[in-house]
Amino acid sequence: MRAKRKIRDAGIPFRVPPDHLLTERLGSVLAVLYLVFNEGYAATSNEELVRRDLCDNAIRLGKLLAVLMPDEAEVLGLLALMLLQDSRRDARVGTGGELVLLEDQDRALWDGAKIDEGLRMLEHAMARRRPGPYQLQAAIAALHARAETPDDTDWQQIAALYGRLEELTGSPVVSLNKAVAVAMAGGPDAGLDAVDRVEGLDAYYLFHSTRADLLRRLERAEEAAAAAAAYRRALELATNPVERRFLEGRLESLA
Repeated sequence: MRAKRKIRDAGIPFRVPPDHLLTERLGSVLAVLYLVFNEGYAATSNEELVRRDLCDNAIRLGKLLAVLMPDEAEVLGLLALMLLQDSRRDARVGTGGELVLLEDQDRALWDGAKIDEGLRMLEHAMARRRPGPYQLQAAIAALHARAETPDDTDWQQIAALYGRLEELTGSPVVSLNKAVAVAMAGGPDAGLDAVDRVEGLDAYYLFHSTRADLLRRLERAEEAAAAAAAYRRALELATNPVERRFLEGRLESLA
């Protein structure tokens, strides 16, 4: 309200940007929408893991943008991505408030209507034949959504899609996600090799928790100390209480 009053008192006019500027500004708008959604999907410091209000608002704005710009493939791609990810929200937290990993989720709790809507949006986006990062991420989410069980997941295809996304973005976070897919497709040794080639993520807790989990999965006594050290580093960096409790449980399990 204070911001609205300042705008009114300063006499700042509201203007819709001309058509030739809309596309130029679209990338920033999509990035902000996805930031809002991600803060809702995995809150950084809230007592709960999921902030439903932020997820719902981001999806609502994404739908509005899709109505206003129906020919923009990345608008449809982002909307598809948010719908497909949000379809899992009720399965991501257990009855005691604990974090539930994707492979352990009760898929009966996934929202089938959101999955169907997300898949339709992805089809509409791909029909424009202008692939982009949000469409690639939505395609990865679609492979998860279509898998009836964890064992049905096409991890090789997911790794390939992350490879394409890595080429487009150069993001080390994408490289980390690709490494996880490589581990799921080819085993923890292959995944650990890929993780150890990722640079620039020392301050990112998921880098350390991923590395710790792969070391734990190797089930070699000589890796236990390294896994514990990686979990402790992840705990130093994690801010959400739900995620911290999960990491603490994993660290205790090593002992």
